[in-house]
Amino acid sequence: MSTVATGTGAASATSLVTRPRAWWVTLIEGSALLLIGMVLLWSPAKTQIRTWELIVGLLGIWWLIRGVLDLVSMFTDHTAWGWKLFMGILGIIAGGYILMYPIASALVLPQVFSLALGIWALVEGVIMLVMAFRGGGWGAGILGGIGILLGLVLIGSYGDFGMGLAFLWTAAVFAIVGGIVMIIQSFRARAEQV
Repeated sequence: MSTVATGTGAASATSLVTRPRAWWVTLIEGSALLLIGMVLLWSPAKTQIRTWELIVGLLGIWWLIRGVLDLVSMFTDHTAWGWKLFMGILGIIAGGYILMYPIASALVLPQVFSLALGIWALVEGVIMLVMAFRGGGWGAGILGGIGILLGLVLIGSYGDFGMGLAFLWTAAVFAIVGGIVMIIQSFRARAEQV
């Protein structure tokens, strides 16, 4: 059974064509992403243990915020609500687990957790790229490409010794570039709304 688009704009739960998000949601998400990337890249933690603790805490906060923002986005823009609901619940569960069990998450992070992050980033990157080709703009295309690159690096370094360092640098670069792109896109969206 497929949904036929009519003049009323009917959409299915898996539709990838979405209306633009509120500019301020993108600004908040981009600012948080930029801040997290800067902390990851220029972290004052000198030892590996302190760096891992910082990464685990930041990832927990990031996923929790991202999950809540996905759910808010689902209520403000009903298109692709199934995907937003899934990603929102997944983000909240992952962020909550990480914050509740930081030591267990830190032990799992170098292998299993980074593999899950790699798969998540790859899927999200492909979806952002598809959205870019369907009129989502260059920002969605850049974020999609970075997401695919992040996913491939994390999946490719699964099980390698020193993989945590690859995770740290890849996540930091992704967060900084993605945050800057999202901030620019938020101001462009605000200017178009005025």
